[in-house]
Amino acid sequence: MNSAQRKDYLAAFGLESWKLRRGASSPTPTVVPAAATDGPAAQVPDALCDWDQLRARVADCTRCALSQGRTQTVFGVGSRQAHWLIVGEAPGAEEDRQGEPFVGRAGQLLNSMLRAIGLAREEVYIANVLKCRPPGNRDPAANESAACSPYLERQIALLNPRVMLAVGRIAAQNLLRTDAPLAKLRQQRHSFGQSRVPLVVTYHPAYLLRSPADKRKAWEDLKFAREVCARVER
Repeated sequence: MNSAQRKDYLAAFGLESWKLRRGASSPTPTVVPAAATDGPAAQVPDALCDWDQLRARVADCTRCALSQGRTQTVFGVGSRQAHWLIVGEAPGAEEDRQGEPFVGRAGQLLNSMLRAIGLAREEVYIANVLKCRPPGNRDPAANESAACSPYLERQIALLNPRVMLAVGRIAAQNLLRTDAPLAKLRQQRHSFGQSRVPLVVTYHPAYLLRSPADKRKAWEDLKFAREVCARVER
């Protein structure tokens, strides 16, 4: 990335420059093999599905009533060897139409946020807590999140990321099993699951579009997540 591009990306935060703290280094890619399975995908437990089996299962899912109103499921997108996993809340109307998370204006801002710390969208993996759009973009119901959680948990296990970035209150609260407000969850290194994957919380890009004054806080969160990732060995 040249200096002009970086300047443009940082401008999304209203910033001029940034420096990586001493001791931080770029991660080295690692490939995590998919779990071995026997028999057709329908007979494989969620926790043993490989990527393709899991995607097929999500596409056919009818575990909750959201399946009745979707255009299509939104499985996730990005590198299956990514060190970063970005987790949002649920698909919106445009995501439901395109089948890809974080498109439109919020997706463009997310791309700029990532590029500001030297990451392209194609280098990370992006997923949501829910794979189907809730009507009217309402908050996910508890039973909907519970029905979808095995899918996201398997994605996390297959990816084995160095860091997870939860964007928005709903994603953070679901992943951390808490009702604490986002302000109390930011700027901390949390852990997800038995594998203790490092997890950092920040604002949702859609919120930042409505409240640009908080972009600087989001920038601090991204720098913090970058440092967490640099310290993790996998």
